Amino acid sequence: MTFFPGTIGRVLELRRRRVHAKLAAAPGVRRIRRPVTPQGRDEFDLYYVRSGPRSGRPVVIIPGGPGMASIAAYRGLRNRAAAAGIEVIMVEHRGVGMSRRCDSGGDLPGEALTITGVVDDVAAVLDDAGVEQATVYGASYGSYLAAGVGIRHPGRVSAMVLDSPLLGSADLEYVRRNVRELLWDDDGDLADKVHRLVESATLTPTDLTIAAAIYGVGGSELLGRHFDLLLARRRAMWTAIRGIAIYGGRRTTPFHNEPDLVGAIGFRELNFAGTPDGLPLDPALTWREVPGFDIPFEGEPFDLVAEMPRFGWPTAIVSGGRDLVTPPVVADRIAELVPNAALVRLPTAGHSMLDTRERAALRVMADVAGQRAVALPASGAELDALPAGRTAVLMGVALTAAARIGAVLPRST
Repeated sequence: MTFFPGTIGRVLELRRRRVHAKLAAAPGVRRIRRPVTPQGRDEFDLYYVRSGPRSGRPVVIIPGGPGMASIAAYRGLRNRAAAAGIEVIMVEHRGVGMSRRCDSGGDLPGEALTITGVVDDVAAVLDDAGVEQATVYGASYGSYLAAGVGIRHPGRVSAMVLDSPLLGSADLEYVRRNVRELLWDDDGDLADKVHRLVESATLTPTDLTIAAAIYGVGGSELLGRHFDLLLARRRAMWTAIRGIAIYGGRRTTPFHNEPDLVGAIGFRELNFAGTPDGLPLDPALTWREVPGFDIPFEGEPFDLVAEMPRFGWPTAIVSGGRDLVTPPVVADRIAELVPNAALVRLPTAGHSMLDTRERAALRVMADVAGQRAVALPASGAELDALPAGRTAVLMGVALTAAARIGAVLPRST
């Protein structure tokens, strides 16, 4: 049977509707009506899910992105949180997954997709759920949204966890400094290998993202092994990893990762792409290989440097020692801004404990929700020793195996 483009589109749309209906009927899933834009009259269905034992003060978990869905993508996390006695609320980000469509059936328009709109959605969900206050846990991009909830709706926050946090558009300078200190300015073996790879024009901007992922999982030792393969012109495995990273990172996966609409937020409101500085290993060049990077930066919705000193609730800041995406120096700066913040460092962790160190993330959110944040800084080594999440473990196994396989494959010409 031959499928023409129109037929394929109809099949995909029918499949999307079936999945949507199944998720909408799942336990704990609710929808509320929300304005498409603040001044407009049009509304759409915003979905959220509530799970776990009722506590009166649940944890609102906001994942990274922009583009990560919540309801389907984090079902396992919520089940494990419930088993640990943690009540969780997760809101499906407007423009993503179950909250993607207008009443007409089309996608939400670009003007509907703003950080303030998402932040206000969280407050509206708490109203619908009858929750006066909650612990707000934000990871990566979600940490900026969590901070936004504290700024626009401070009365709704009982405590906060900022996991691998963002501070704002100026973070690019911190990221540059951190990456270059490790991979360019250091006197060690790893930086020497990078110098040789750059001189031979082997590394592309996208390769910086791959290096950050490998370093986050396996540290200098594993990253060095992969660099050795590149220097020996055994590039097959690195090329395969690059292809998987590009395909997986940019592909729209319905109800799991849908950056095609909301990815613009990162460029328009947080200036992800920044301005290249002309020096080696510039993350700005990496962002310029992502579709949509040329969307003009209009300005941040919040000034976190000015607002964070007003946060009056217990706050834990969680940072991975191997995080090259939102490096520890950003977490350190936020800890200086937030009064009495509990800074928790996991030395061998990479980016986003929510996604890579789930057991540690659950421990942190339970302690913060239970008003025990003050004791967390002394628990960094203990939390770091907890087993990594299944995805991180599988990634580590795969990258280690790739290094071994690559060593016996033929050299590239």
